[in-house]
Amino acid sequence: MEAQKTDYSNWSHESLLQRVTELERQLKEQAARFEASSLSRPRIPPPRPKPSRTNRVFDPAKYSTRLIALKFAYLGQRYNGFEYHANNKTPLPTVEEALWTALNKAKLIFPIDSESLKSGEINWEGCEYSKCGRTDKGVSAFGQVIGIRVRSNRPLERDGNEQSELANGVAQTEKESVYDIDPRPDAVDVASGPLNRSNPTTESCPPSLLDGPSHESAVPFDSIRDEIPYPKILNRILPKDIRILAWCPSPPPNFSARFSCKERRYRYFFTQPDFAPTPGSAGLTGVLKDGQARRREGWLDIQAMREAAKAFEGLHDFRNFCKVDPGKQITNFERRVFYADIEEIDPRHGLVGYVGRPGFAPFESSRSLPQNATEGFKGDEVTTPRIYTFTVHGSAFLWHQVRCMAAILFLIGQGLESPSLVSALLDIKSNPTRPMYEMATDAPLVLWDCIFPREGSECRDDALDWIYVGDDRMAESGKAIGSKAGDGKFGTGGVVDDMWKVWRKRKIDEVLAGMLLDVAVGRSVEEGSGGVRPKSQRVFDGGNSPAMKGSYVPVLEKMRMESVEVVNARYAAKKGIPAGKDLEAPEFRQVVLNRDDKFSE
Repeated sequence: MEAQKTDYSNWSHESLLQRVTELERQLKEQAARFEASSLSRPRIPPPRPKPSRTNRVFDPAKYSTRLIALKFAYLGQRYNGFEYHANNKTPLPTVEEALWTALNKAKLIFPIDSESLKSGEINWEGCEYSKCGRTDKGVSAFGQVIGIRVRSNRPLERDGNEQSELANGVAQTEKESVYDIDPRPDAVDVASGPLNRSNPTTESCPPSLLDGPSHESAVPFDSIRDEIPYPKILNRILPKDIRILAWCPSPPPNFSARFSCKERRYRYFFTQPDFAPTPGSAGLTGVLKDGQARRREGWLDIQAMREAAKAFEGLHDFRNFCKVDPGKQITNFERRVFYADIEEIDPRHGLVGYVGRPGFAPFESSRSLPQNATEGFKGDEVTTPRIYTFTVHGSAFLWHQVRCMAAILFLIGQGLESPSLVSALLDIKSNPTRPMYEMATDAPLVLWDCIFPREGSECRDDALDWIYVGDDRMAESGKAIGSKAGDGKFGTGGVVDDMWKVWRKRKIDEVLAGMLLDVAVGRSVEEGSGGVRPKSQRVFDGGNSPAMKGSYVPVLEKMRMESVEVVNARYAAKKGIPAGKDLEAPEFRQVVLNRDDKFSE
């Protein structure tokens, strides 16, 4: 019910003044009562302003350092290759730039004169930095390795004078405040012997360093459990398609990721069929074998490719399977290939096949995936396109060597060339110059692993003691940065969880595109419905679609490139380099390391 309004229109002047006086009195009484009640309540102080965050000056002289090796993986299609190119801005970032940013942000490296570097510049001087392989634009790596000196948790040992000065508040001398990343004379730098298997355990300073009262309270230091969890820290900063997989706490003295590596393993992935086959007679072309059957375009002869791949094994001159780089002035193109073959990826265990293991079963009591999850994957029953790799292991590789090898194998698989072509191109007396054929595309190539065998051993197994993400030996060190990321392998923030997100996004894209292909083809395809046979020869080069080449010209009948001697001589004359000097020789290695040129895939 609404309150009745008072009509003041007929009130006299005196009555109105009395009413105003009464209302003022009531207002004052209400204000007094409110003030009394406010004084009886506890006063809440206003929130304090948050102090502004100040960046503390990071003094490298307060930390010890150690030389370690890092093994990491990356998907290369978003990057302009691995190596940073000084004074050469690239359209895409390089993997090396991402590593540099992460290592500096984590304050793990102390490069010399880093303050003078401009934005985007990189200078590894003072970090004992070395890299194993320098992959090209678009090429991925699942076992790339670098060597680098990083900050360590190992306490610095100080002599009596230093301890006394620090106790009295004496400032460090100018010499001590310099960014010196070399090992301190009284700090232990763990290293194994010449590529012998190492198993570092809890260590303290050697007895020779513990003599005297200043080192009586030396604290034992476990070089793994007490150390900074390098992979976990870096994986928090790096892009999701670059992941640190492992670290080696004790590489041998004078370790170089490039020159200590004695074997590099590559895999080039491709599908079978290599491109969409055309049904009907329009898709048939050429002869498969001995005039027995006509070959359908798009399908590869895997057996012929395997026969040709085996011809690569051994010590050969690969000048016809690479791109000559005159900047290196290379004169020796002999490289040893330990293994070369065409391998099929088992569809039951190959791609994300780990989810079929007992530990990943859908129920606690399950031993594996449900039966219907693997039905239809037995031998020839698989009807979807299969995945193969050209797998090659070698001591070292020339620039674009693997991609040139893959290109020739694809020509052989398509029936355009004979398997004997490999042997013919390896015969330098008969073919001293390379024919002008195109190499395979970059995206399917992966630097699969880098091997550092025991020195002097005939066994080619890796002798470095790698501590992989999730290793129990790193459990204690992981607690230092919190438990949010778990063991760094599984769970939120782990390597597997991060890579699953990357994989699943692309897998859904693959599934949808594949279903769309099936819809486009239709439920049935009648013989003869393939349309008109193309006039141009379609050649598979590892890419997503074949290249149209017109009338095919056999490789040995193509135009030839200039000889290595002519290319090197012209470059040497232009640059004033003494003729015949191999810039890959030891005395020129420092020059090569500072160049932008690549030496391998």
